Amino acid sequence: MTVLLRRLAGSFTLAVTLLLSSAPAVLAACAAVAALPPLWSPVSFTAASALPPGQVGLTFLGHASFLIESPGGVTAVTDYNGYIKPDRPPDIVTMNHAHSTHYTDSPDHGVKLVLRGWDPGGGVPDHDVTLGDMHVHNVPTNIRDGGGTEFGGNSIFVFDAGDICVAHLGHLHHTLTPQHLAQLGPVDVLLTPVDGTWTLSHDDMIEVIEAIRPALIIPMHYFSGRSLETFIADSAGRYPVRRNDTPSIALSRAVLPKRTEILVLPARSFY
Repeated sequence: MTVLLRRLAGSFTLAVTLLLSSAPAVLAACAAVAALPPLWSPVSFTAASALPPGQVGLTFLGHASFLIESPGGVTAVTDYNGYIKPDRPPDIVTMNHAHSTHYTDSPDHGVKLVLRGWDPGGGVPDHDVTLGDMHVHNVPTNIRDGGGTEFGGNSIFVFDAGDICVAHLGHLHHTLTPQHLAQLGPVDVLLTPVDGTWTLSHDDMIEVIEAIRPALIIPMHYFSGRSLETFIADSAGRYPVRRNDTPSIALSRAVLPKRTEILVLPARSFY
């Protein structure tokens, strides 16, 4: 019912959503899976390097880049910039171009799918692809461009793997409309920039989190431990905080918390 209401709300706001209103609506491929009743149980996070069968691996590589591994072994790297990367070329890379640290014009030759979060031709990016057992779609957002706005210049990418939906907010510069939320669908794990200045203020980012209501918030895109701790402090105890000892975890629906939590992963590379 919640998903249906979000989609209905998105329809009513379509006419006032600037350039995004011309883009076709994208329904989350993982909406049906994410709506299943969760199997809550107190299972600890484990290292993705020893990925149990049927689970999704997640590794914080650094800055805004994460390695996501499906149960079938398909790999994707978010905001791929060519130098913060895993040991082997991933199958899929997503990029955004607010800054050069979020993309490269020379991805590794081993990458099968390169998904840019902007349209180099000036339109609105539209991705809805499946490789093996991983499905990826994007939700276009806008970015600040000097004194103006680049419409459709950023994408939130949603990864559907196993029974988990992971959304990467990219270089998000504004809060989300009901149409954005409808396009996202339910999100289990939200990879969230918490720098507080280059993307969104902490108050605005918390508004985004409250609208999406993921099970896990995993902070990224912070330039010092101080900005990370400021974000946690600014959340004013709203979300319990857990800290992992390693950059890698294994995820399944069984380990998701009942209420939204912050999970801090140490970056494999600081920048």
